[in-house]
Amino acid sequence: MRTDIVHIGAGELTYEIRNIVNVGEKLQKLGIKTYWENIGDPVAKGEEIPLWMKKLVAECAMENSSYGYSPTRGILTTREFLAAEVNRRGGVQIGPDDILFFNGLGDAISKIYGMLRRNARVVVSSPSYTTHSSAEASHAGDRPVSYRLDPRNNWFPDLEDMENRIKYNPAVAGILMINPDNPTGAVYPEEILRGVVALARKYDLFIICDEVYHRIVYNGRKTKSLAEVIGDVPAIAMRGISKEMPWPGSRCGWIEVYNGDKDPMFQKYVGSILNSKMVEVCSTTLPQMVLPAILTHPQYNAYLAERVDRYERASNIAYNTLKEVDGLIVNRTDGAFYMSVAFEPGILNHRQTLPIENNEVREHVEQLVAQPGTSPDKRFVYYLLGSTGICVVPLSSFATELQGFRTTLLERDEERFRKICGTLAEAIRRYLAS
Repeated sequence: MRTDIVHIGAGELTYEIRNIVNVGEKLQKLGIKTYWENIGDPVAKGEEIPLWMKKLVAECAMENSSYGYSPTRGILTTREFLAAEVNRRGGVQIGPDDILFFNGLGDAISKIYGMLRRNARVVVSSPSYTTHSSAEASHAGDRPVSYRLDPRNNWFPDLEDMENRIKYNPAVAGILMINPDNPTGAVYPEEILRGVVALARKYDLFIICDEVYHRIVYNGRKTKSLAEVIGDVPAIAMRGISKEMPWPGSRCGWIEVYNGDKDPMFQKYVGSILNSKMVEVCSTTLPQMVLPAILTHPQYNAYLAERVDRYERASNIAYNTLKEVDGLIVNRTDGAFYMSVAFEPGILNHRQTLPIENNEVREHVEQLVAQPGTSPDKRFVYYLLGSTGICVVPLSSFATELQGFRTTLLERDEERFRKICGTLAEAIRRYLAS
């Protein structure tokens, strides 16, 4: 075309979590039985939505108002309910106008980074959830600025590395945290959270904290919400119902703005996010309307607790199986429903393979791994998929130089999950020995 129409950051928009599905579906057609451990969708993995929850949604759908526009910020009674929830924690206090609804947190992430000045950067975790790191990098047209999560220390943020990334990069205006974390499953203790807040205060930054998994914490871990530790630092917390209820198809998430009036520039920035939402009119009405009724239902807490207990059992099964494999750095997952495993540095190479009986599948995998730029862990993921049908995501696709993989803890059949973990462990041993 006579004019370049491609956005400066188009090359930074990648999402290997779903890209690997294309490979898996191709191999399925060639006869491979696939175990989808790549996408964090509890419903797709067989989660049964309880009847009482379905009835609440059905009753709400009978109301004419559920078919109309909502206010741009979101349903007022729902925002009042959520603001009261924040205020009961005893930290920062907010009102309903400090809450803004989006069509899922993907929409919120796009707006939050998209409305930043192009040369203003948010330092993201590494590994980092792809939607955050890609959106931040795309807005700037450059690779992410990242701080290290330490695989030898429970995947906790390295605060010294975080400070260096801030101190020596004056373009950094904000810090991203994901707590509990995706992709690592780490749950940050209070002292880590307060350390990040202290850095934001010291360098006059704002904080973004993705808390979509905040109530999915187990193995005795404790954490705090950002609202409880933020003090007077400007911040945005991100929450939603896709994972907790779970209702990912609702596309319903929201942000909570803390200390929005403490800094004129931050206040103007938040206003620009609201204005960009006004252009779209509003977010989906039905899930907003029914949200308080679901969260206050007498069976809700027990339902969530049963799911959390199941993830805790799965986390320990996976940890106890994979920690016995030489060559891996393995941490127990304590929140959300993901597990990230890193290979010891230098242990992977481009000669390792796994046996694949199906000739067509083997030829296809060999074509994939021969593509220029294929990382060593992506090579492993392709061979794992072709040999065992287990579909995981290469860790290097999460804005990190570490080589490894991310898997989920969502399989409901415990014996089937034990078999998947055992097969995965044995495949890794064979791959590293090849």
